Amino acid sequence: MQNGLSSEEHRRLAEEEKGSIAFAIVTVSDTRTPETDRSGQAIRQMAEAEGHQVIASRIVPDEPEQVSAALEDFSGSGAQVIIFNGGTGVSKRDRTYDVLSQALEKELPGFGEIFRMLSYDEVGAAAMLSRATAGTYRGCAIISVPGSTNAVKLAMEKLVLPEIQHLAWEITR
Repeated sequence: MQNGLSSEEHRRLAEEEKGSIAFAIVTVSDTRTPETDRSGQAIRQMAEAEGHQVIASRIVPDEPEQVSAALEDFSGSGAQVIIFNGGTGVSKRDRTYDVLSQALEKELPGFGEIFRMLSYDEVGAAAMLSRATAGTYRGCAIISVPGSTNAVKLAMEKLVLPEIQHLAWEITR
């Protein structure tokens, strides 16, 4: 690791320095409403249960302009992490990945790779249809996961929450 510190030491320093992380949640769906957005609700509940705060959330249709507008709005809102859920598949309407992959300043390919590996244990070969991704944009961590509640919970539990303070710390140092 950098400066001779282990990854555990980096996590400890990040936790001390960053503390609570400010999240923004974007649900990308043509059908979800605030009442039926179980995946967005799961992200909020899991983040808040770990002591983080959700400072903004929005549901947008899977339209490139709407996804891009949410990215722009929330990257200037004080959010340190913006989580997009939905629109990561390969159907014609799934365009979240296409918008975000063009905007990311730095991609974190390991996120999508590990997410698909973990998903394989639950859904088998269908995991390869996910275009989950992560990276950085204007000082924010950007994370994009499928819209299913199980996928959101898997990403939050196994990848996002264990590393979010470390990731936010690394982006700003």
